Amino acid sequence: MNQTQHHARALSALGHEARLQIFRVLVKAGHSGLTVSQIAEHLGLPASTQAHHLKMLVEGGLVTQTRQGREVINTVDFDRMNGLIGFLSEECCTGFTTNTSNTAA
Repeated sequence: MNQTQHHARALSALGHEARLQIFRVLVKAGHSGLTVSQIAEHLGLPASTQAHHLKMLVEGGLVTQTRQGREVINTVDFDRMNGLIGFLSEECCTGFTTNTSNTAA
């Protein structure tokens, strides 16, 4: 899978309102992350719904899950997130060269 495909998968994972809400809550939590129950406290989403959406965020490479005893801690992969932001903005405002020789007279 090339870089563009990786970024497309990450953007696809964010392409649902619930996943975007979960991701933003996890960004706010920082490197300590949150458990499913803690996410539920902030968003009010049922655990079964969260499990599906967290799976999509993990598959998109934006969230990692670490088991600590009986709990699973969900954490944003900040390097991946920053890489995605960089990819989206790396050519910002560079413009295009226009070819005026092909204009009709």
